[in-house]
Amino acid sequence: MAVVVALALFASACGTGGTGARDEGPAHADAAGGSAVSKSASPTPSPVPDRKEAVRLVKADPVVSTQVKRELTPCVSDDYPIDVSYGDLTGGPADDIVVNVLSCGDGVGVASYVYREKDGSYRNVFKSEEPPVYAEIDRGYLVVTQQVYAQDDALSNPSSEEVVSYEWVSGRFARKDHVTTDYGDLGDDGTAAPGG
Repeated sequence: MAVVVALALFASACGTGGTGARDEGPAHADAAGGSAVSKSASPTPSPVPDRKEAVRLVKADPVVSTQVKRELTPCVSDDYPIDVSYGDLTGGPADDIVVNVLSCGDGVGVASYVYREKDGSYRNVFKSEEPPVYAEIDRGYLVVTQQVYAQDDALSNPSSEEVVSYEWVSGRFARKDHVTTDYGDLGDDGTAAPGG
């Protein structure tokens, strides 16, 4: 009987879905004009993301800000603070690559980028460099989450969270859906908000 119950719980846990949105979230995303980065400097599409190749892709990208490139250094040894995922967002010939650059200390999203393969090189087709930001693939949509802070908000208490879904339409990402959650006044622990 215990085995049957355990199997039932396991099956139900595997069936739950969700976007897996992260706490540091995003908004105010800027669609990148598109920069081409040669395939030799970019990761080969693969079911298992290669973090070192993704770092090289971001560092070689002329669309990425100098500040993000300067801060993209290993936290420990050769462990870079990035999250990388692959999936079909643009209907291209290979999986698209989503790279989130994070801060070392607290894992807050510093910048998010999407790369699309075309003619042997990866092209930056989306960027958001307004922290805290985090992008991910959800059922073929690009979902960008950002916590929004008022000037006097504590780091632990953002005023709101914005979640924007984008779909690939006519060669660019177009806003599909937008949800804002207003947290109201949840108190203040005295920790300063990012950039405030």
